[in-house]
Amino acid sequence: MEIKKSKKIFKQEVIVFLVVIALLLFFCLMSPDFRKYTTILTIMDYSYYIVLMSIGVTFPLITGGVDLSIGTGLICYSLAGGYLVVHAGWPTGLGMLVSILFGVAIGTLNGVLIGVMDLPPFLATLCTCMITRGLGSICAKNFGVSWPTAGTPGSWFRSIFKITVNGTKLPLGFVWVLMLVLIMNFVLKHTKMGRYTIAIGSNKEAAILSGINVKFYHIMAYVISGFFAALASIAYSAVFATVQPGTGAGFELEAIGGAIVGGVSATGGAGSIVGSLIGVFVICLLKTGLPFIGLQANWQQIVTGLVLIGAVMVDIIKRKREKK
Repeated sequence: MEIKKSKKIFKQEVIVFLVVIALLLFFCLMSPDFRKYTTILTIMDYSYYIVLMSIGVTFPLITGGVDLSIGTGLICYSLAGGYLVVHAGWPTGLGMLVSILFGVAIGTLNGVLIGVMDLPPFLATLCTCMITRGLGSICAKNFGVSWPTAGTPGSWFRSIFKITVNGTKLPLGFVWVLMLVLIMNFVLKHTKMGRYTIAIGSNKEAAILSGINVKFYHIMAYVISGFFAALASIAYSAVFATVQPGTGAGFELEAIGGAIVGGVSATGGAGSIVGSLIGVFVICLLKTGLPFIGLQANWQQIVTGLVLIGAVMVDIIKRKREKK
């Protein structure tokens, strides 16, 4: 059964990868401006924080849950760390550490609410979504925060994601993101953490009866989600000039949507991190490419929504065939 599921997921990864290639060719043919190197950099800049969120949220999704707090959480963690760096004079590295610890703390809270107190994932993470949105504004005292800009003391963290060589900007961040994708894909497929996460999503009652500490691994799924949301906050801070309080709502939909497009089951029990990466690039290509062919923001949202509906329908059809 596990081998069959893996083959089906792999097949979907290949299909979605072909969709990415098709979208690239389509936008390149439709718009000469899309073929510019600066467009590639823009796609990379948009993808980093969404991919990192998608890596983390894949784990709650596979358990049959969801994490709606990662979007506003990303902004909250960035505002908290950035405020300490810019206004309190903390070293950049220490501010980044605060962002990561903040994300892990919120992830742990989500895990306890869902795994121990048995709250519905949608409700629990919706509540922490609102909490992080408010906390972010409090941390920044309702002002936008600009982490150290390029060329100023403490701006070294920006070179993690983009470096300039002989006048050409290179998307170095893609290398680190790809490494994290491969590491977490290994964790999901070849470690106890991953196998138990899939077991919980496949059949929670059976997992309990088999002796799995379901509460612990449920918590850990959300801790991972919070941790990667915090990493996403650092990527967001490095790529964009200013972080504004009250924003971030909707980021989680792009991350969750990318994971589902990439083969993560909407009902839990199946998925892969590599698939989530490929799915995110479908979302990013639509987000970046549609304006080049003259579609305004409203149409971008409609097209992206239709793609997500199609991905969910494919998952439903696949589930029904498995039961036959």
